[in-house]
Amino acid sequence: MADEAAIEQVTEAPATRCGFIALIGAPNAGKSTLTNALVGSKVAIVTPKVQTTRTLVRGIAMDGDTQLIFIDTPGIFAPRRRLDRAMVTTAWSGAHDADIAALLIDAKRGLDDDTVAILDKLGEVNQPKVLILNKVDLVDKAGLLALSQAANARAKFEATFMISALSGDGVADLRKWLASQAPQGPWHYPADEVSDAPVRQLAAEVTREKLYLKLHQELPYQSTVETEIWTERNDGSVRIEQTIYVERESQRKIVLGKGGQTIKAIGAASRRELAEILEKPVHLFLFVKVREGWGDDPERYRQMGLEFPKE
Repeated sequence: MADEAAIEQVTEAPATRCGFIALIGAPNAGKSTLTNALVGSKVAIVTPKVQTTRTLVRGIAMDGDTQLIFIDTPGIFAPRRRLDRAMVTTAWSGAHDADIAALLIDAKRGLDDDTVAILDKLGEVNQPKVLILNKVDLVDKAGLLALSQAANARAKFEATFMISALSGDGVADLRKWLASQAPQGPWHYPADEVSDAPVRQLAAEVTREKLYLKLHQELPYQSTVETEIWTERNDGSVRIEQTIYVERESQRKIVLGKGGQTIKAIGAASRRELAEILEKPVHLFLFVKVREGWGDDPERYRQMGLEFPKE
């Protein structure tokens, strides 16, 4: 009998866990940087421009027998435009649908108006919540303790973590704790997958990142990139044609730059990164077109995975 029990113990498969964690917070709190750090690979674009993330970006990480799906949400703030409202609604939906809601706060910025508003509304989220103070290397210990106490006084958190998403300090401990809290269940994705985003969408996002990094101040935030053509070539390379859409002719001229120099620089930076991601040569062709009023076009919202606000 003892031998049989031993055999059963050896052959019994370990229980798997799978958890969805929504990363929410004010704009530029570092959610996309943290998503990439937790996953260990670039799945979300990062720029200094607020509201760079427009929809839910899912990054997938493994911790032992646990699969963690990190949902990088748009920054939550007081919306003014239709697109703003769509993104904020999407962010809160991500928090309500996840197994764990993780609030990320920029420790240097502290409890600004946007973060206080999020904390006051967090009680409506029934899932367990965790507080993450980011950029802790920029704040002294006394300031971090005061910030932690103030945030915990406004909302109920299961745990508080102090990290630097940029350097990676504290990220492994955070991931380990999240894995311990994930519910038992089958994995939703293959173990080697890092994102559920189609590669065409990721390619468009990479180009949008380079666009914003190059024209952070000059280019209005309402611009978008779409991958129009994707062709796998016989020599193992890929040909990608993308269109950058702006709302006015004056913006198109800014993106093109004098003698086309700006668009060439954006294309070169995007091509280099896409070649690294795809691990193959990339032939990237960028076009710039004016699409007036795209911020009020329901079809554009559908393509971005956003619900079109009625008002």
